[in-house]
Amino acid sequence: MPDDTAMGYENILLDRDGPVGVVTLNRPKVLNALSPALIAEVTDALSHLEDEVEIRAAVLTGGPRVFAAGADIGDMAERSPVDQLLRDQTGRWSRVASFSKPLIAAVNGYALGGGCELALMCDMIVAGDSARFGQPEINLGIIPGAGGTQRWPRTVGKYVAMEVNLIGGQVSAQRAYQLGLVNRVVPAEVTLRVAVDIARQLATKPPLALRLAKESVNKSLETPLSEGLSNERKNFYFLFATEDQKEGMRAFLEKRRGEFKGR
Repeated sequence: MPDDTAMGYENILLDRDGPVGVVTLNRPKVLNALSPALIAEVTDALSHLEDEVEIRAAVLTGGPRVFAAGADIGDMAERSPVDQLLRDQTGRWSRVASFSKPLIAAVNGYALGGGCELALMCDMIVAGDSARFGQPEINLGIIPGAGGTQRWPRTVGKYVAMEVNLIGGQVSAQRAYQLGLVNRVVPAEVTLRVAVDIARQLATKPPLALRLAKESVNKSLETPLSEGLSNERKNFYFLFATEDQKEGMRAFLEKRRGEFKGR
């Protein structure tokens, strides 16, 4: 596997735990403020994990105290529209959402602004009981620019999304769970461990089926029902061309655990 030190990461840590890759935001002095350099390193790390066949799922975390308290405001304050357009800071985040393997956010403490948007790009969210989610951009004279006005309503509905984006308050971990924004709320000290455990469970599943299941669910948020159903059927039929489908069904009939190879 690649040598993380040789990659020269300064703002993140990249680790592997068996079949699970773990990306940790690592700017604790500024509460993991999302600078362009940090986002570039996150997307680079995910690209490496995408290419590593032995990695079946990944976890994105900010560590035990904070996920990410938002964008680096000092870096943004005096920029012009042309500056923002040319460097396309938030457009580059789409590489996180397009990661084809399951990606779980492990969130402790603040996940605000861009930090909240980054968590919402993941497929599942495990929240420590200290977690706080929100889009405070309105208080800075701007709006979210990496999905906050789009992913909130698709997850929790229009009215809660309006409250979050127009008032700029924070949502507790428990309320986030009640709204369906997070999968689990756990004690803060075990957030990462629970997320990795879920990722390990996912790593036992057939990789191609995981990929197409993720794609199909995401497609449901972007297309009419008829188009989503058509895409689902195509993916369903395609999987009958894989070795993992044959193995999975044989294993079921033989009452044993399937051994999937992603082929």
